[in-house]
Amino acid sequence: MYFFNLDYKEKDDTVHKGMHHLSGVYIKEESPATIDGITYYCFKMVYPQKDREYFVEDKKEYNEWVSRISKAIGFVDLSIKYEIGQKLGNGKFGLVKLAVNKQNGTKVAAKFMSKKEMTNTDLELARTEIEILKVCQHPNIIKIYDVFENNDSFYIFMEYCDGGDLFTRLEKTKFKIPEKKAANYIHQILAAIFYLHEYGITHRDLKPENILMSDKTDDAELKLIDFGLSKIIGPNETCTEPYGTLSYVAPEVLLEKPYNKQVDMWIVGIMAYLFCVGFLPFDHKDEREIAKMTMCDPTPFPQSYWSKVSTDAKLFVDACLQKNPNKRLTIKDALVHPWIKKFEDPNIIEKRKLSKTSNNQFEVFTNIHT
Repeated sequence: MYFFNLDYKEKDDTVHKGMHHLSGVYIKEESPATIDGITYYCFKMVYPQKDREYFVEDKKEYNEWVSRISKAIGFVDLSIKYEIGQKLGNGKFGLVKLAVNKQNGTKVAAKFMSKKEMTNTDLELARTEIEILKVCQHPNIIKIYDVFENNDSFYIFMEYCDGGDLFTRLEKTKFKIPEKKAANYIHQILAAIFYLHEYGITHRDLKPENILMSDKTDDAELKLIDFGLSKIIGPNETCTEPYGTLSYVAPEVLLEKPYNKQVDMWIVGIMAYLFCVGFLPFDHKDEREIAKMTMCDPTPFPQSYWSKVSTDAKLFVDACLQKNPNKRLTIKDALVHPWIKKFEDPNIIEKRKLSKTSNNQFEVFTNIHT
């Protein structure tokens, strides 16, 4: 895409002064300016490293310039498509509001993120999250519908879930839920993780606060959100960035060792532990103690709590919470673990037995089969 400056150095010149690439450029309409008694209509082109202002005497010609440049750079007025409503909450860099798609009446969540508050690293993480969500089409991963961006902000329109986050739902039950419900929650999370891992995506920051409930019913679906710390890791690749939430983060991350997608399976074990007994296995008022416990202490299974939980559940948690990631339960083994199968839909189990090709396995293990 290019924008040609139609000014010339001399009256009879046939070669333009210059040419501007429009990749990563935004257009901004400015107020008219009066210079030497003449009114000029002004628009600004905002480039990554500079701004340029352009002045046009004729209003019709001005509108034509703005229209054609907007089309060339893919600029869309979001107010044409969406009606923005009430505030739903605060995000790290802005607000989340309820919006309605004017074309079909669908309610969506609109996330407004101010770039002014972001570092270059924050911007990179935001763009990574957007690109990952564009790829993901899974019933247990939040859907992204539209993204608008200008020089000042990101505007992200996503699936609206009115059931709140999973942590708040658990709080309302005082973190006491039936074991069947715990296994069902973990199964949904595993299906989403299997899907992500098949695309090479590691979430790295799974926790109940980053999981939404599709609605307020007891049978609401889980929706994984917040992919800001996610990373695409190849089959034989590792990374070392110290990302995650302390009470959930895997020991190899704290030890600053190279790690892979198995960090997500550690987090699954932490959440399964929480769902089964109502508290975290490695928790303390002192963050240093949490880190020390995570890296060094064996997983505690106090009899007074775990005697009320099935042996299969305990074995599942223990297999996930292996300090050595090579000994940790894999995502596929987790999905066929006896604890998961015990409470699983019989139709899914049967389809899994019959699945032969990798495509069928993908559909069955991710629960996106028909």
